[in-house]
Amino acid sequence: MTPPRAPYPNLADTSATAPTRAETCVIACAEAWRGDAEILASPMGLIPALGARLARLTFSPELLLTDGEAHLIGHGGEVEGWLPYRQHLAMVSGGRRHVMMGASQIDRYGNQNISCIGDWQRPTRQLLGVRGAPVNTLNNPTSYWIGRHSPRVFVAAVDMVCGVGYDRARAAGPSATRFHQIRRIVSDLGVLDFETEDRSMRLASVHPGVSVADVRASTGFPLALPEDGVPTTRRPTRRELELIRTELDPGSLREREVRG
Repeated sequence: MTPPRAPYPNLADTSATAPTRAETCVIACAEAWRGDAEILASPMGLIPALGARLARLTFSPELLLTDGEAHLIGHGGEVEGWLPYRQHLAMVSGGRRHVMMGASQIDRYGNQNISCIGDWQRPTRQLLGVRGAPVNTLNNPTSYWIGRHSPRVFVAAVDMVCGVGYDRARAAGPSATRFHQIRRIVSDLGVLDFETEDRSMRLASVHPGVSVADVRASTGFPLALPEDGVPTTRRPTRRELELIRTELDPGSLREREVRG
């Protein structure tokens, strides 16, 4: 009986295969926490979680990780400290947390919907509900991971505002903008940010093999572009690939999350 084929020819030599789209997405998520220092990372979903753990292992060693309950943990899940709920809330309300959430819909100013599709008084689909999205976006830096970049997700107007975007935070005044910051959006096609004069969404980079036209065709509103052109999302280094493939996700679950 022939043994199952390993996903990579030689795990000791990660240059044997080029980075996959999923691995590029992990790197792009990790970059969201670069320079955050001792701040609580709250990734939601597999790809963001791999990104946060990779950042902790490499360029953001002071990053704090949690098990989602009451413990601070290391990149491998070992308990490093106690984080009671009251202390967690203090970090959330004081800008000492950086969350990466998902989005069922998101518009050009970063307003996010995870509650319902259609008229909120009579929706056609009920989703998660508002949850903690308003508090997350108004009280600490927020990023988003969107695994399927399409016009159904990137919409001209969300059906219900859960996470607060730049236009609504600005309209609400200083109390809403003190800690409000949407750091980046990572999708399976590229990286987007809000580094524009009016804080509308900009295409910051495209993943290898993706064109600007691909992203534009998959977005339901016009995207701003960098003046000097759209770069390619950086590829993981050999060391980062080794960590992803042999330590963080040896079962290659990431490849089930990202097409391409």
